This record gives sequence, structure tokens and C-alpha cells, in this order.
Amino acid sequence: MKHNHTIHQHQSHFGWSNANQPVVRIAPGETIEFHPQDSSGGQITAKSTLADLGHLDFGKVNPVAGPVHIDGAEPGDAIKVTLLSFAPSGWGWTANIPGFGLLADQFKDPALHIWKYDAATLKPAMYGPGGRVPLKPFCGTIGLAPAEPGTHSIVPPRRMGGNMDIRDLSAGTELYLPVEVKGGLFSVGDTHATQGDGEVCGTAIESPCSVAAKFELIKNANLAFPRFTTPGPVTRHLDAKGYEVTTGIGPDLFEAARQAVMGMIDLLTRQHKMSAVEAYMLCSVSADLRISEIVDMPNWVVSLYFPRVVFE
Repeated sequence: MKHNHTIHQHQSHFGWSNANQPVVRIAPGETIEFHPQDSSGGQITAKSTLADLGHLDFGKVNPVAGPVHIDGAEPGDAIKVTLLSFAPSGWGWTANIPGFGLLADQFKDPALHIWKYDAATLKPAMYGPGGRVPLKPFCGTIGLAPAEPGTHSIVPPRRMGGNMDIRDLSAGTELYLPVEVKGGLFSVGDTHATQGDGEVCGTAIESPCSVAAKFELIKNANLAFPRFTTPGPVTRHLDAKGYEVTTGIGPDLFEAARQAVMGMIDLLTRQHKMSAVEAYMLCSVSADLRISEIVDMPNWVVSLYFPRVVFE
């Protein structure tokens, strides 16, 4: 499919700002093919080693391609973004970065795994310590500029979207983003080959992918937060063999999530003879955190679903 515009990786920025000048202006209904860098900003490559992780410049992480000015977009409107397709690169990386992740206090040493996969077939990617991880490309960071002046970090998600890391923002999904500034100023990046819900170690399979999207304008939508519609089932690539599930129970959802992940790490290390950090990174790319119960006060239940298809 031929698209109206192309945005290349050098047409990127490192912070949300309504002062960023658009790299292109489009009319509603037009399409763009984006070629963003991976979340390391090209600092980690298919040939990187653990030593390279120690030299990561955090001022250059999470670049996003754009921004795009959508004609007619005003505060109170919504931009409908239809994610048309992804063209993955065939390689990616997952890392435990000290100080980052749900269990940062327990995993203080760096770790790095370089993935290779078939970009044409998207067959499950081999994991060095064992297992095959099903793939589902999506964009981790996708959003509009905020009304608040100044430059804002791309790392945390915001009302207008951003680094949401929602696995189901994949091909065919229709995403609605609330407009806060004239033109919306859309940007996208942080593409992943796959991820578990929660991205518990802080990274997914970080993988360069091109993204094609169509843009439409919804006047006076008055969205409080982003919403999206998926084209069909969202876990079919993981469901075939069922799941191993661990839980965390208590009055704090965050701590319950930590307990559920720790329980799965313990189970995987015992069942599959891998190290704890290898199990932690594997959970980040393939296991789903779910709030199973949040009404039976004073304790809530968080479950971690690990797909058995990875090992069977």
C-alpha cells in the first residue's frame, strides 16, 4: 500500500512539547509510514554486548518520530489513529537495567538478551536459556503533545497517550487520543516485537519496526483519556497451551503485583533451570499481569499469567 507521507528516523524528538515544530502537516484521512528508532535510540544494536548496556545514555532513549500536525484538530477533539501495519526488523533486545523495573530492588545487576527472529513469518523467537516466545509487534509510545508548556519526559505515559506500553496497540487497532493543542502534534516510537502486560522488568523485545497509520479527526470527542478498539482476539498467539499462574494478595496492588511476579520467577527457575534474571526478563516479554479482584476489601488479588506455549 502506498502512503501519503513518510517520516524517517532522523525526524524524531526526545521530549513532549507543544513547541516542537511539525515535520509534516496532513489532512484528516491521510496515511503516514513512520520509521522510528528503537527505544535505545540506536545505542543498542544486534551486535551489542552486556558492556554496551553500561554506556547507555538515558538522554537519548525513547525517541519518537514526528510530530505530525493534523489539520483542523483543536483542544476537545480526538485524533483517531488506525494502525495499519508493522514491518519488523528481525532483531530486538531485552535488558534488565539497574534502577528500572518492578523488581529493581532485587535485580541490581545489568543483563542483556539479543533476540533474532524471522521478520517475514514472525515465528516464535528463541530465548537463549530456553523457550520460544510468540511475537506480536506493536508501538509502546504513541501520543499527542500536552497543553502544559515546556518539554516533558517521554518515559511516563500521560493523558494524551505517550509511553503507554499497551501490547494491543498492534495492527488493525483503532486508537483515539484526546487533543490538547492545535494540530494535535502526533508522534510514535518505542516499537516492540512483543511484550507481556506489565512489561515487568522495564523492557519488552525492543525492536525497530516501521509503522503505517491512518489519521482521522473526531470533533468534540471530549475524551478524558485514550481509548481503543481491537480488530479481534488479543491473546490468541499465547492461548494454545494454557497458562501457569501465580498470585499476590494484600492491601497494596503494587506490592501484590511484585509478589505475583516473584512467585513466577521462582517457579520458572525451578522448572526450567534458568537464572532468576533470565526468568524475570522472560516474564517481561511474555507474561500478563492481571487484577483478578479489587472489591473484597481489605485485600486485592493480582495474578501473573505465564503462557505454557513458550515451553511446550
